[in-house]
Amino acid sequence: MVLELLHPYFPKLSAEQQLQFAQLEPLYKEWNERINVISRKDIEALAEHHILHSLAIAKFCSFSGGAAILDAGTGGGFPGIPLAILFPDCRFTLVDAIGKKIKVVQVVIDAIGLKNVTTLHARCETLKQQFDFVISRAVTDLPAFVGWVWPLIRTGNKQAVPNGIIYLKGGDLQAELAETIKKLPHKASPPEEIMISKWFDNEFFTTKKLIYIPR
Repeated sequence: MVLELLHPYFPKLSAEQQLQFAQLEPLYKEWNERINVISRKDIEALAEHHILHSLAIAKFCSFSGGAAILDAGTGGGFPGIPLAILFPDCRFTLVDAIGKKIKVVQVVIDAIGLKNVTTLHARCETLKQQFDFVISRAVTDLPAFVGWVWPLIRTGNKQAVPNGIIYLKGGDLQAELAETIKKLPHKASPPEEIMISKWFDNEFFTTKKLIYIPR
């Protein structure tokens, strides 16, 4: 199911990547019975609602080798784990304040043999290191999130797009975006809002958006 869904959008996956993606569904279904990291009603739609949704970031930005990426509030490992599979030459740090979620994330990482991921049980605003990108999926309202992670993003890079925040969220975000602009430094570029349906024609993505804020 996972590979059938991904193939039209990502036809050049290596044999190792295909195997890693194929392993995600049974692993999450097994562990979700023990530790609920994905809603019970959503686990049957894991491939579309979580894996493919996460990979919308890859349609927006193809990370260069060596890029350091923070998944802030990773929850069950999304969007970090699917992106780490897709970009094995990049370094991903997956952070969450809830220990049981990080436990499941680490089990999945170990089971599929990901070597480019570090997990941390912590609040992202307590971190000291810096990253090229901070990614996340709707962990809180956007203005608060920007306040937490803005200091963690370094400037200057060789990426396809400038370093910054890449945030996945759905619905009407105009009020959040207006408030976010007020919180950004005076000379910062405004957020860019992109409909994910631009890349994926599945009905689920009709209202889903990618927000990009360059640092």
